[in-house]
Amino acid sequence: MTFQRFFDSKLCATCRGRGFCGKSCRIYSKIKDFTPKTKTHFSGASPPEIFVGRFNYPNISCGILTPESCEDSESYAMPEIWHEKKFSIDTILTNRSKLVYGKFNSQVKKAKVEDRLLKTMQEVSMSYKSVSTEFFLKRPPAMKLEMHKNLPLIGNPAPLEHVRLEENPKIKPKVDYLVSDTQAKATTSIIELYKSQITNSNIIKILSAGLLGKKTQRRLVPTRWSITAVDDIVSKDLLKKIRYYPEISEVLLFHGYYVGNHYEILLLPEKFSFEVLEAYLPGSLWNQMSGVSLTQDHEGFNGRKYYADKVTGAYYTMRLALCEYLERIKRQAYCVVFREERAEYYAPLGVGILRELAREAFLKTPEKFNTIKEALEISQTRLKLPIEVFTDKSVLLKEFGLQTRLNKWF
Repeated sequence: MTFQRFFDSKLCATCRGRGFCGKSCRIYSKIKDFTPKTKTHFSGASPPEIFVGRFNYPNISCGILTPESCEDSESYAMPEIWHEKKFSIDTILTNRSKLVYGKFNSQVKKAKVEDRLLKTMQEVSMSYKSVSTEFFLKRPPAMKLEMHKNLPLIGNPAPLEHVRLEENPKIKPKVDYLVSDTQAKATTSIIELYKSQITNSNIIKILSAGLLGKKTQRRLVPTRWSITAVDDIVSKDLLKKIRYYPEISEVLLFHGYYVGNHYEILLLPEKFSFEVLEAYLPGSLWNQMSGVSLTQDHEGFNGRKYYADKVTGAYYTMRLALCEYLERIKRQAYCVVFREERAEYYAPLGVGILRELAREAFLKTPEKFNTIKEALEISQTRLKLPIEVFTDKSVLLKEFGLQTRLNKWF
C-alpha cells in the first residue's frame, strides 16, 4: 500500500484535521465558529460539562468545558436535548465549537480533594443546569479537535490556571445525598440515581468526577468508560427482573433514524438474547474506504463475560434502551439489531444520540408479523444494504429455533 493510499484509508478520527488525506477537512469546514480563541480570562455558562481523558492512564488530563459567554448553553452538551429538538450535525458542531476546554493534569487514584481545580470540576459535574464559570487560562486555546467514537467532539483545549464558580450549581437532592454517602457502592448509587429520573448525561459526569462509591474507592473515571459503565450497570439491573418475565408472543419490528444513523430492531418470541450488527457505509465517519465495514457483538440469556470490543459503547446504549422497553411491557425477547451508519454521519456526536434514537424507536407502535421472513422483507425497504449483509453475519438468527423447547412435548 502506498503512503498516500495508507492515509486515504485512515479514519477521520485518526487524522483529526491534520490533513493526512491531503484534502480539506470536512469536519473543520462545517464548524462555523471553530477559530482560535485569544482570551485567557473570561466568564461563561458551562452547560454543565466536564471531560476526563483516558490517555496515559492513570496520569490523565481532565477539565471543564464552557463557552466565552453566559448564554443558556445546556443544549451544547446533552444528547437528550439534541435528539429531542432534532438538531442537525451542523448545529451540534457549531455549538460544540463555542466550548473552551480548560484542562489540567491529575492522577486517577491519587487525586487530591483539596485541589481547587478538581473540586470545582466536581461541583460542575453535579449540576443539572448551566452554571456561570470564570476561567483563567495559562495560554489561549489551541485550534485542535479531540474525536472519539463514543464521545461528542471536543475542541479549543487550553491549560487551566484557575477557575471559579460565579453562582451556586443547581444540584438535585438525590444527587447531593448519594454523593455525600461514602458507604454506598458506585453501582448502587448509579441505579438509585437512574430510578430517581436523573438523566444519563448527569450520572455519567458525576461518575467521571469520582463522586460515587465508597470513600476509599472513589477515583476519577475517564468519560469514555463512564458512559459505558452507566449503560451497562443500569441494563444489567433491569435484566434481573426481565429474565423472569414471559416471552413476547409475536415477531415485532421497530425502526428509527437520526443524523445518518438508521436502526432496524427485530424482537422474536424467545428467551432474552441480544445482538447488535453495525454496518458502516462508504463515506461515513468510521469508513473512508469503498467497501462496507461490519461489526458484530452478541450475548445469550446469561449475558456477556467480556466487553463488547467490536461494537463498543453503542452496544450498551442499545441494550439499555431495549431493557427499558421490555421492563415497560413486562416481557422478555430475543433481540437482533441492525444499524446502518450512512455517509450523512460525517462527524462524531457520541453514543448518547444512539441511546436517545433507540429510546424513541421503542416508543413507537411496533410492526407485527407472523414470521421472521416477513419482518426482514419490510426492513429491507428501509435499509440501503441488502438484508443478507446482516443476516449472513448474525449469530442469533442462525441459532434461533434450533434448540428444542420443553413445550414441544406437551
